[in-house]
Amino acid sequence: MRVGVLGGTFDPVHFGHLLLAELCREECRLDRVLFVPAGVPPHKLGRVITPAAARGAMLELAVAGNPAFAVDRRELQRRDPCYTVDTLRELRQEQPGTQFVFLMGADSLADFPTWRTPAEILRLVEVAVVRRRGEPEPDWSPVRGLGVANWEERVRLVTGPAVDYSASEIRRRVGAGASIRYQVPAAVECYIREHGLYASRPDAG
Repeated sequence: MRVGVLGGTFDPVHFGHLLLAELCREECRLDRVLFVPAGVPPHKLGRVITPAAARGAMLELAVAGNPAFAVDRRELQRRDPCYTVDTLRELRQEQPGTQFVFLMGADSLADFPTWRTPAEILRLVEVAVVRRRGEPEPDWSPVRGLGVANWEERVRLVTGPAVDYSASEIRRRVGAGASIRYQVPAAVECYIREHGLYASRPDAG
């Protein structure tokens, strides 16, 4: 089994997340993709984040109907900051015969060395880096500088369409009463409206 792991706040999940997952599923020949919503993202401490239950529910709605997609809620159950390396260690221990591939956007490469034990992440799993079509080759120096032997064999570049979705822009549009149709799945949009999400967020308007 080859399983992709896509982490994030997913506040809210949008079509950009789903497209990234599907591209990597196909290009990296993945059997499944696990969406892992963060409970307490260490890089967003002190910021207002939608409650875990709501973000998890929206993800479940977004992946419903795709048997290759699933939601892993382990990080939502933690009260302490969630680190990618801890989740990957757990997954490896639970499924020792599975090959895991961590999925990330090319824009995250620059910050990768600041993550907790990034070199260990490269040793634990393969990494698929997604860039938009038309963008230049990513700067691999942050990865190269980690000192992991044969890191090139652990990292794969995936090129996707030049589309741009933004969770912060979606929150802003909801707060302004604007349409988010075609930016999030219809079921997610309904959930946002029915539960009044983002209407009063400090970063929503």
